[in-house]
Amino acid sequence: MAMTKRRIWVAACAAALALIAWPVLKFSGVFSDKGDPMTFGENGGGGGTGAHGTLMPTGPKVDFRVANTVQDGTKIGVVTLDGKKSGFKGKVWVWAPKQYDDPKYAKSGFPVLIALPGGNGYPVNYWMGTDLKLQSSIAQWSKEGKSLPFIVAMPVLNPDDKNYYDGSDIPGRPKMGTWLTEDVPDLIKANFRTLKQRDGWAFMGSSSGAFAGLKAVLKHPDKFKAVIASGPDIVPDSPLWAGHSGEKAANNPEVLAKRLIDGKGPDVYLAFQVGTKERTSMKNTKDFIASYGNRGRVHTTLREIPDGEHNAKTYVPSMGLGPIQWISEHMTGPTPL
Repeated sequence: MAMTKRRIWVAACAAALALIAWPVLKFSGVFSDKGDPMTFGENGGGGGTGAHGTLMPTGPKVDFRVANTVQDGTKIGVVTLDGKKSGFKGKVWVWAPKQYDDPKYAKSGFPVLIALPGGNGYPVNYWMGTDLKLQSSIAQWSKEGKSLPFIVAMPVLNPDDKNYYDGSDIPGRPKMGTWLTEDVPDLIKANFRTLKQRDGWAFMGSSSGAFAGLKAVLKHPDKFKAVIASGPDIVPDSPLWAGHSGEKAANNPEVLAKRLIDGKGPDVYLAFQVGTKERTSMKNTKDFIASYGNRGRVHTTLREIPDGEHNAKTYVPSMGLGPIQWISEHMTGPTPL
Protein backbone atom coordinates (compact mmCIF):
# COMPACT_ATOMS: atom_id res chain seq x y z
CA MET A 1 0.00 0.00 0.00
CA ALA A 2 2.79 2.38 0.92
CA MET A 3 4.58 1.60 -2.35
CA THR A 4 1.40 2.27 -4.32
CA LYS A 5 0.93 5.67 -2.64
CA ARG A 6 4.55 6.51 -3.33
CA ARG A 7 4.12 5.67 -7.02
CA ILE A 8 1.02 7.82 -7.21
CA TRP A 9 2.84 10.70 -5.51
CA VAL A 10 5.80 10.42 -7.90
CA ALA A 11 3.49 10.31 -10.90
CA ALA A 12 1.60 13.36 -9.67
CA CYS A 13 4.83 15.29 -9.16
CA ALA A 14 6.02 14.36 -12.65
CA ALA A 15 2.73 15.51 -14.17
CA ALA A 16 2.91 18.82 -12.31
CA LEU A 17 6.48 19.42 -13.45
CA ALA A 18 5.48 18.64 -17.03
CA LEU A 19 2.71 21.23 -16.88
CA ILE A 20 5.13 23.82 -15.52
CA ALA A 21 7.78 23.01 -18.10
CA TRP A 22 5.44 22.91 -21.10
CA PRO A 23 5.28 26.68 -21.76
CA VAL A 24 9.05 26.98 -21.37
CA LEU A 25 9.69 24.10 -23.74
CA LYS A 26 7.14 25.42 -26.19
CA PHE A 27 8.62 28.92 -26.16
CA SER A 28 12.19 27.66 -26.42
CA GLY A 29 11.43 25.74 -29.56
CA VAL A 30 11.55 22.19 -28.19
CA PHE A 31 7.89 21.93 -29.22
CA SER A 32 8.04 24.74 -31.78
CA ASP A 33 4.99 25.81 -33.76
CA LYS A 34 7.13 27.20 -36.59
CA GLY A 35 5.53 26.36 -39.88
CA ASP A 36 2.06 25.95 -38.39
CA PRO A 37 -0.85 27.77 -40.06
CA MET A 38 -1.82 31.02 -38.34
CA THR A 39 -4.28 33.87 -38.65
CA PHE A 40 -4.36 37.46 -37.42
CA GLY A 41 -7.27 39.19 -35.73
CA GLU A 42 -8.98 36.08 -34.39
CA ASN A 43 -11.19 38.07 -32.00
CA GLY A 44 -13.08 39.96 -34.65
CA GLY A 45 -12.83 42.37 -37.51
CA GLY A 46 -13.27 39.74 -40.19
CA GLY A 47 -16.27 41.38 -41.79
CA GLY A 48 -18.85 44.10 -41.60
CA THR A 49 -18.27 47.82 -41.80
CA GLY A 50 -15.18 49.41 -40.35
CA ALA A 51 -14.84 52.64 -38.41
CA HIS A 52 -14.38 55.91 -40.27
CA GLY A 53 -11.18 55.84 -42.29
CA THR A 54 -10.82 52.05 -41.95
CA LEU A 55 -10.33 49.71 -44.87
CA MET A 56 -11.53 46.25 -43.86
CA PRO A 57 -9.56 43.29 -45.28
CA THR A 58 -10.21 43.12 -48.99
CA GLY A 59 -9.12 39.50 -49.45
CA PRO A 60 -8.28 37.01 -50.61
CA LYS A 61 -6.73 35.70 -47.41
CA VAL A 62 -3.32 34.09 -47.74
CA ASP A 63 -1.81 31.12 -45.95
CA PHE A 64 0.39 32.64 -43.26
CA ARG A 65 2.70 30.27 -41.40
CA VAL A 66 4.36 30.86 -38.03
CA ALA A 67 7.93 32.10 -38.46
CA ASN A 68 8.72 33.35 -34.93
CA THR A 69 7.17 34.09 -31.55
CA VAL A 70 7.72 37.48 -29.91
CA GLN A 71 8.28 37.77 -26.17
CA ASP A 72 4.67 38.83 -25.53
CA GLY A 73 3.34 35.75 -27.31
CA THR A 74 2.40 37.45 -30.58
CA LYS A 75 3.45 35.68 -33.75
CA ILE A 76 5.42 36.70 -36.81
CA GLY A 77 3.88 35.08 -39.87
CA VAL A 78 5.42 34.45 -43.27
CA VAL A 79 3.95 33.92 -46.72
CA THR A 80 5.33 33.65 -50.23
CA LEU A 81 3.74 36.43 -52.22
CA ASP A 82 3.27 36.21 -55.97
CA GLY A 83 3.35 39.91 -56.80
CA LYS A 84 0.66 40.60 -59.37
CA LYS A 85 1.89 44.07 -60.30
CA SER A 86 5.65 43.53 -60.18
CA GLY A 87 5.74 39.97 -61.46
CA PHE A 88 8.17 39.15 -58.64
CA LYS A 89 7.58 36.26 -56.22
CA GLY A 90 9.17 36.41 -52.77
CA LYS A 91 8.66 36.11 -49.04
CA VAL A 92 6.98 38.62 -46.77
CA TRP A 93 6.97 38.39 -42.98
CA VAL A 94 4.23 40.16 -41.03
CA TRP A 95 3.62 40.95 -37.36
CA ALA A 96 0.59 42.53 -35.72
CA PRO A 97 0.61 43.99 -32.19
CA LYS A 98 -1.61 42.66 -29.41
CA GLN A 99 -3.96 45.60 -29.86
CA TYR A 100 -4.91 44.23 -33.28
CA ASP A 101 -6.66 41.27 -31.63
CA ASP A 102 -8.34 43.40 -28.96
CA PRO A 103 -12.15 43.37 -29.46
CA LYS A 104 -12.36 47.12 -28.83
CA TYR A 105 -10.36 47.69 -32.04
CA ALA A 106 -12.27 45.05 -34.04
CA LYS A 107 -13.61 47.61 -36.52
CA SER A 108 -10.57 49.88 -36.62
CA GLY A 109 -7.76 50.08 -39.10
CA PHE A 110 -4.11 49.99 -38.00
CA PRO A 111 -1.07 51.87 -39.31
CA VAL A 112 1.51 49.90 -41.28
CA LEU A 113 5.29 50.11 -41.07
CA ILE A 114 7.16 48.44 -43.94
CA ALA A 115 10.55 47.44 -42.51
CA LEU A 116 13.44 46.98 -44.92
CA PRO A 117 16.85 45.44 -44.15
CA GLY A 118 20.29 46.48 -45.25
CA GLY A 119 22.69 44.17 -47.01
CA ASN A 120 21.37 41.81 -49.63
CA GLY A 121 17.98 41.53 -47.98
CA TYR A 122 17.54 38.10 -49.55
CA PRO A 123 16.45 35.33 -49.01
CA VAL A 124 15.38 36.69 -45.61
CA ASN A 125 14.63 40.07 -44.11
CA TYR A 126 16.60 40.25 -40.86
CA TRP A 127 13.85 42.22 -39.11
CA MET A 128 11.80 38.99 -38.99
CA GLY A 129 14.06 37.61 -36.27
CA THR A 130 13.40 38.26 -32.59
CA ASP A 131 17.06 38.99 -31.76
CA LEU A 132 16.87 42.63 -32.92
CA LYS A 133 13.72 43.16 -30.82
CA LEU A 134 11.97 45.37 -33.35
CA GLN A 135 8.53 43.95 -32.69
CA SER A 136 8.89 43.65 -28.91
CA SER A 137 10.20 47.22 -28.80
CA ILE A 138 7.22 48.56 -30.78
CA ALA A 139 4.92 46.62 -28.45
CA GLN A 140 6.54 48.26 -25.42
CA TRP A 141 6.71 51.74 -26.96
CA SER A 142 3.02 51.57 -27.88
CA LYS A 143 2.18 50.86 -24.24
CA GLU A 144 4.29 53.84 -23.18
CA GLY A 145 2.66 56.16 -25.70
CA LYS A 146 5.88 56.58 -27.69
CA SER A 147 4.65 54.74 -30.75
CA LEU A 148 1.50 53.81 -32.59
CA PRO A 149 0.74 50.06 -32.56
CA PHE A 150 2.05 49.39 -36.06
CA ILE A 151 1.49 46.33 -38.16
CA VAL A 152 5.01 45.52 -39.39
CA ALA A 153 5.53 44.13 -42.91
CA MET A 154 8.99 42.74 -43.69
CA PRO A 155 9.46 41.83 -47.37
CA VAL A 156 12.64 40.66 -49.03
CA LEU A 157 14.43 43.68 -50.43
CA ASN A 158 16.17 42.16 -53.44
CA PRO A 159 15.32 39.30 -55.81
CA ASP A 160 18.70 37.61 -55.32
CA ASP A 161 21.86 37.88 -53.23
CA LYS A 162 24.09 39.06 -56.07
CA ASN A 163 23.08 42.67 -56.65
CA TYR A 164 21.41 45.69 -55.10
CA TYR A 165 18.33 46.85 -56.96
CA ASP A 166 17.87 50.10 -54.99
CA GLY A 167 14.23 49.22 -54.30
CA SER A 168 13.57 50.34 -57.86
CA ASP A 169 12.20 49.26 -61.22
CA ILE A 170 15.53 49.16 -63.03
CA PRO A 171 14.85 48.56 -66.76
CA GLY A 172 15.16 44.90 -67.67
CA ARG A 173 15.29 43.82 -64.03
CA PRO A 174 12.74 42.55 -61.50
CA LYS A 175 10.46 45.45 -60.55
CA MET A 176 11.45 45.82 -56.92
CA GLY A 177 10.07 49.34 -56.63
CA THR A 178 6.61 48.08 -57.61
CA TRP A 179 7.05 45.08 -55.30
CA LEU A 180 7.71 47.32 -52.28
CA THR A 181 5.19 50.08 -52.97
CA GLU A 182 2.35 48.15 -54.61
CA ASP A 183 2.41 44.38 -54.04
CA VAL A 184 3.42 44.40 -50.38
CA PRO A 185 0.83 47.06 -49.39
CA ASP A 186 -1.80 45.13 -51.39
CA LEU A 187 -0.97 42.00 -49.38
CA ILE A 188 -1.47 43.85 -46.11
CA LYS A 189 -4.71 45.47 -47.29
CA ALA A 190 -6.03 42.07 -48.36
CA ASN A 191 -5.42 40.47 -44.97
CA PHE A 192 -5.57 43.22 -42.34
CA ARG A 193 -7.67 46.14 -41.21
CA THR A 194 -5.71 49.11 -42.48
CA LEU A 195 -6.25 52.84 -42.92
CA LYS A 196 -7.46 54.27 -46.21
CA GLN A 197 -5.33 57.40 -46.08
CA ARG A 198 -1.57 57.70 -46.43
CA ASP A 199 -1.47 58.82 -42.78
CA GLY A 200 -1.47 55.11 -41.91
CA TRP A 201 1.50 54.09 -44.09
CA ALA A 202 5.24 54.45 -43.44
CA PHE A 203 8.60 52.82 -44.09
CA MET A 204 11.63 52.14 -41.95
CA GLY A 205 14.95 50.65 -42.88
CA SER A 206 18.68 50.57 -42.40
CA SER A 207 21.46 51.22 -44.91
CA SER A 208 20.24 50.24 -48.38
CA GLY A 209 16.83 49.50 -46.88
CA ALA A 210 16.78 53.04 -45.51
CA PHE A 211 17.49 54.34 -49.00
CA ALA A 212 14.63 52.27 -50.45
CA GLY A 213 12.21 53.51 -47.78
CA LEU A 214 13.33 57.13 -48.13
CA LYS A 215 12.99 56.97 -51.91
CA ALA A 216 9.56 55.29 -51.70
CA VAL A 217 8.13 58.05 -49.50
CA LEU A 218 9.56 60.84 -51.65
CA LYS A 219 8.46 59.19 -54.89
CA HIS A 220 4.98 58.23 -53.67
CA PRO A 221 3.97 60.87 -51.12
CA ASP A 222 0.35 60.25 -52.09
CA LYS A 223 0.63 56.72 -50.63
CA PHE A 224 3.18 57.00 -47.80
CA LYS A 225 3.67 59.74 -45.25
CA ALA A 226 6.81 58.98 -43.24
CA VAL A 227 10.04 57.03 -42.97
CA ILE A 228 12.65 56.22 -40.34
CA ALA A 229 15.90 56.04 -42.31
CA SER A 230 18.83 54.65 -40.31
CA GLY A 231 22.36 54.99 -41.64
CA PRO A 232 20.92 55.60 -45.11
CA ASP A 233 22.40 55.62 -48.53
CA ILE A 234 21.24 58.93 -50.01
CA VAL A 235 21.61 58.40 -53.76
CA PRO A 236 21.06 55.32 -55.94
CA ASP A 237 24.26 53.34 -56.32
CA SER A 238 23.33 50.04 -57.96
CA PRO A 239 25.68 49.17 -60.84
CA LEU A 240 22.58 47.86 -62.64
CA TRP A 241 21.62 51.47 -63.46
CA ALA A 242 24.39 51.58 -66.10
CA GLY A 243 22.92 52.92 -69.34
CA HIS A 244 19.77 54.17 -67.62
CA SER A 245 20.72 57.60 -66.30
CA GLY A 246 17.24 59.06 -66.75
CA GLU A 247 15.55 56.31 -64.78
CA LYS A 248 18.30 56.50 -62.16
CA ALA A 249 17.65 60.24 -61.65
CA ALA A 250 13.94 59.52 -61.28
CA ASN A 251 14.80 57.31 -58.30
CA ASN A 252 17.20 59.74 -56.64
CA PRO A 253 15.94 61.11 -53.27
CA GLU A 254 17.70 64.43 -53.93
CA VAL A 255 15.85 64.90 -57.21
CA LEU A 256 12.57 63.67 -55.70
CA ALA A 257 12.86 65.96 -52.66
CA LYS A 258 13.48 69.01 -54.85
CA ARG A 259 10.56 68.08 -57.07
CA LEU A 260 8.28 67.70 -54.06
CA ILE A 261 9.38 71.05 -52.62
CA ASP A 262 8.98 72.85 -55.94
CA GLY A 263 5.67 71.16 -56.72
CA LYS A 264 4.14 71.83 -53.32
CA GLY A 265 3.02 68.23 -52.88
CA PRO A 266 1.76 66.60 -49.68
CA ASP A 267 3.82 66.80 -46.49
CA VAL A 268 6.30 64.00 -45.81
CA TYR A 269 8.17 63.31 -42.59
CA LEU A 270 11.71 61.95 -42.85
CA ALA A 271 13.24 60.82 -39.55
CA PHE A 272 16.95 60.13 -39.95
CA GLN A 273 19.17 58.46 -37.38
CA VAL A 274 22.89 57.91 -37.83
CA GLY A 275 25.62 56.70 -35.49
CA THR A 276 28.41 59.14 -34.71
CA LYS A 277 30.90 56.52 -35.92
CA GLU A 278 29.26 56.48 -39.37
CA ARG A 279 31.25 59.35 -40.81
CA THR A 280 30.29 59.02 -44.47
CA SER A 281 26.61 58.39 -43.77
CA MET A 282 26.52 61.23 -41.25
CA LYS A 283 28.02 63.69 -43.73
CA ASN A 284 25.73 62.63 -46.57
CA THR A 285 22.65 62.77 -44.34
CA LYS A 286 23.50 66.22 -43.01
CA ASP A 287 24.17 67.47 -46.54
CA PHE A 288 20.76 66.19 -47.64
CA ILE A 289 19.02 67.84 -44.69
CA ALA A 290 20.87 71.11 -45.30
CA SER A 291 19.72 71.13 -48.92
CA TYR A 292 16.17 69.81 -48.65
CA GLY A 293 15.20 69.43 -45.00
CA ASN A 294 12.38 71.47 -43.48
CA ARG A 295 11.71 73.23 -46.73
CA GLY A 296 8.20 73.36 -48.10
CA ARG A 297 6.50 70.03 -47.59
CA VAL A 298 9.66 68.08 -46.68
CA HIS A 299 10.03 67.81 -42.90
CA THR A 300 13.15 66.25 -41.41
CA THR A 301 14.69 65.38 -38.08
CA LEU A 302 18.05 63.80 -37.27
CA ARG A 303 19.03 61.78 -34.23
CA GLU A 304 22.78 61.35 -33.83
CA ILE A 305 23.38 58.10 -31.97
CA PRO A 306 26.32 58.50 -29.54
CA ASP A 307 29.06 56.00 -30.46
CA GLY A 308 26.56 54.40 -32.85
CA GLU A 309 27.80 52.11 -35.59
CA HIS A 310 26.36 50.99 -38.92
CA ASN A 311 24.25 48.08 -37.73
CA ALA A 312 20.66 47.22 -36.85
CA LYS A 313 21.45 46.60 -33.18
CA THR A 314 22.42 50.26 -32.91
CA TYR A 315 19.28 51.51 -34.64
CA VAL A 316 16.41 49.75 -32.84
CA PRO A 317 16.99 51.15 -29.32
CA SER A 318 17.57 54.60 -30.78
CA MET A 319 14.21 54.52 -32.54
CA GLY A 320 12.55 54.67 -29.14
CA LEU A 321 14.45 57.83 -28.21
CA GLY A 322 12.67 60.11 -30.61
CA PRO A 323 12.26 58.91 -34.21
CA ILE A 324 9.29 56.57 -33.81
CA GLN A 325 7.45 59.02 -31.59
CA TRP A 326 8.05 61.80 -34.13
CA ILE A 327 6.55 59.89 -37.05
CA SER A 328 3.74 58.56 -34.83
CA GLU A 329 2.72 62.11 -33.96
CA HIS A 330 2.22 62.81 -37.66
CA MET A 331 0.35 59.60 -38.45
CA THR A 332 -3.01 58.05 -37.58
CA GLY A 333 -3.57 55.22 -35.11
CA PRO A 334 -6.45 52.83 -34.43
CA THR A 335 -9.73 54.07 -32.99
CA PRO A 336 -11.39 52.03 -30.22
CA LEU A 337 -15.10 51.23 -30.34
